Amino acid sequence: MGNILKPFVLILVAIGAFVAFTSTFVVDERQKALVVRFGEIQRTVEGPGLNFKVPVIDEVIFIEDRVLFFESIDKSVQVVDGRRYLVDAVTMLRITDPRKFRETVGADLSLARDRIDTRLDAALRQTYGKRTFGVALSKDRAAMMREIRDQVRTEAKALGIDIIDVRIRRTDLMPDVLKDTYERMNAERFAEAAQLRAVGETAQRRIRAEADREAVELVAKAKRESEIVRGEGEAERNRIFAEAFTKDPEFFAFYRSMKAYAKSLTGNDTTLVLRPDSEFFEYFGVGGDKKTGE
Repeated sequence: MGNILKPFVLILVAIGAFVAFTSTFVVDERQKALVVRFGEIQRTVEGPGLNFKVPVIDEVIFIEDRVLFFESIDKSVQVVDGRRYLVDAVTMLRITDPRKFRETVGADLSLARDRIDTRLDAALRQTYGKRTFGVALSKDRAAMMREIRDQVRTEAKALGIDIIDVRIRRTDLMPDVLKDTYERMNAERFAEAAQLRAVGETAQRRIRAEADREAVELVAKAKRESEIVRGEGEAERNRIFAEAFTKDPEFFAFYRSMKAYAKSLTGNDTTLVLRPDSEFFEYFGVGGDKKTGE
């Protein structure tokens, strides 16, 4: 009889194990769980641990309770001056209402991401469309990210999701706009260089003209002072000669005659046609002049 009951015991043990297995579930600290019965949410499990459900009838849907990151690559935006840019953004979010998350998107993260990405794209266009590119890269960038986050947060809240932050990771020009911008900046740099060169050449001409004027003034001043000194020297010489003449007229006449002889008889081919008794030969003693002392 024991052999007959043994299969039934094994069957009962197997059924009990199956019921125990299908009636329990474990939620870890990274998750939340929804217990669903016939498509309706029965309860939400917020904390980690071992939980129970009705076997076979109840279904458990696990929901991420961690901070999630959604990357949005190469979003095309247009700033106020009409130029277009490519923007990379990172959205940080967390599912705060699992029930609403299940009811709106069926607890499907990919579907939720598509809806958030659509709203993010509109928020990027709207935010960048009110600013210039220079402002978008300045200190206003932080205010822009907060503005985008607040716009996306409204849409995400309806999905049971809280948008923690939106960060702009990259803002680049479109390839065609990048080429036009490079050419424009290159032309602007050449124009600035030409302007600086013109200013330098003008300063060079001005400095050179001032230097030339100062040189002329210095030379003129030096010549004037030299003429004054020369005139004073000539005057002093004439004064000395005048004093010498008054003191000894005879010696002064002799000195002047010697100077005249030196100037007149310079060179080997000098010829003078004069009378022997000319005054020029007064100090040569020609004709027994008294001044020679016979």
